[in-house]
Amino acid sequence: MVFDLAEGPVWADFIDPQPAPGQTLIDVRAAAISHVVKARASGRHYSFDGNLPFVPGIDGVGTTPQGQRVYFAFPTAPFGGMAQRAPVALQNCLPLPDALDDIERRRWPTRYVRVGIAGDTPQLQAGETVLINGATGSAGQLAVQIARYLGAKIIATGRNAQSLAALDADECIQLTADDKTLSGQFSAVSAAQIDVVIDYLWGHSAELLLPALAKYPCRQSGALCAGGFRRWRRYRVKWRSAAFRSAPADGQRDR
Repeated sequence: MVFDLAEGPVWADFIDPQPAPGQTLIDVRAAAISHVVKARASGRHYSFDGNLPFVPGIDGVGTTPQGQRVYFAFPTAPFGGMAQRAPVALQNCLPLPDALDDIERRRWPTRYVRVGIAGDTPQLQAGETVLINGATGSAGQLAVQIARYLGAKIIATGRNAQSLAALDADECIQLTADDKTLSGQFSAVSAAQIDVVIDYLWGHSAELLLPALAKYPCRQSGALCAGGFRRWRRYRVKWRSAAFRSAPADGQRDR
């Protein structure tokens, strides 16, 4: 429980949650202590609404009253994943295979949620081009696999040369290059038209990428999708309009 932001989470009893219509009551088996959970517990995350007390934890693995093991996300406030039970919307529960233990089950669904490319992001069509900024991270690698399955051309960026090569993307851009080199590479791929950008990094790499995207037109409105700590935010923009300066974004640290 978090009663005081300065004190942080403490062990305590809390009222038993009662699921509302459209929800189920999860018996929690494992919950993540992620960056966003720690930031919310200290009141420093943008999603914290200021209401105290609350149970920390935004996702985990548990069982439904019917005995089905599921990955769950975003329990109804003030309840959270770091408790014996959590009320969760049915649409935020994902059935999981029995082949993985609870810890692995908790890790992998989160990565799939962060990928977003098959759901929250715009529909990627076969033959279109996607640039995945931060493709060597766990979520980025999954995004590459999904994009390949969808038949897209893949431009992958990352710091680790060996990891980049292992992705077998159509084009790779190593982010350890100097700014002039990176800007030139981003301009070259942008000139060839990019349909979707999946950005797991934001930061300096995005600062170099966005001007390149803004310089070149595309066949239709491109989509910039920034993978954040809690959820995806999607922005439809004309690359040529240079509208990025007013677009809010969530980002992750450079890999």
